[in-house]
Amino acid sequence: MSLTSRLKSMVKQAMTPQPKPLTEFEYATLPWIDKKDADIDSFVKRYQRGQNFPYDLADKLRFWQQNGYVILEKAIQEEWVDQLWNEVEELIAHHERYRTNVRIDRPEYAAQPVKEAKDVPTEVLDGPYIKIMDFHDNSVMGKKIMLHNSIVTFLEAVFSDRVVAMQSLLFKYGSQQATHQDFAYVVSENPSHLAAAWIALEDVHIDSGPLFYFPGSHKLRKFDFGNTGMFYSGESKHNPTDFARYLEKVCQEAGLKRETLLIKKGDVLLWHASLAHGGDAIRNPALTRKSYVCHYSSLKAYQHHRQAPTSEPIRRSMNGADVFANPQMPDQEDIFK
Repeated sequence: MSLTSRLKSMVKQAMTPQPKPLTEFEYATLPWIDKKDADIDSFVKRYQRGQNFPYDLADKLRFWQQNGYVILEKAIQEEWVDQLWNEVEELIAHHERYRTNVRIDRPEYAAQPVKEAKDVPTEVLDGPYIKIMDFHDNSVMGKKIMLHNSIVTFLEAVFSDRVVAMQSLLFKYGSQQATHQDFAYVVSENPSHLAAAWIALEDVHIDSGPLFYFPGSHKLRKFDFGNTGMFYSGESKHNPTDFARYLEKVCQEAGLKRETLLIKKGDVLLWHASLAHGGDAIRNPALTRKSYVCHYSSLKAYQHHRQAPTSEPIRRSMNGADVFANPQMPDQEDIFK
């Protein structure tokens, strides 16, 4: 192509109207339960898998529809929780053996917050401001908990589609993260098809920096980051602090009360992608808040691993749901049996 032709092409592209960034989920793409005509009773009658759900499925779905979350009490057996945390302790104690990615939210790591565990000192890994990323890649038990039958059954009902687990985070201490909504940071190919699980790996204490949330906030108008719409990136006009202030303001205006999550070991909080939530301050630094956070989408909405968006993923399946193998670390898959 000649220089003149390239210039003409560039001018034409510059003059072509670009699609505006999304500031709301497109109604047609919403999960059925988020639509105005959602008939929960009819759905439950048709949903064969729900017959063995150990809770009242219709009641849980109605609560989800109204509040944007549900709690599944005693969903995960203690032996599973203990095994998972024993594996985390092994990772911390013998970090030099493992390539698991870890995010460190401390000033001295600001230039490179994500590192492999083998490159992080034990005393840092064992302290606050640490997120162990995608440990389910390494752990069979991590996958079993992430794709637990009760979690999958409920989220399959929410999406009316096969569930695909996207990512996970493990915490020893409270995150102290400001108020936010997950869809702004965790994006599936259909952004409205997103949900999360917060799995208590120990009883939660009020002074350990517990999760907080605003029931009903999943129905509020989305925050506009400016040039990137409702999604945040390093190029967004507004930042996470602006996001938190907006959410707290509109929740107050809507009369939504902040609630604190004080659940027991093995309990599971499932929440909507748009539920406003965050991590409270740690009032007693001696207290831990061991937890396992997993994000999910649906088969139609998440078809590729986020680290290999053009490749067909390797699927690990359990309880009628999938999780994709990490394409960048095949040697680390299921090293904890």
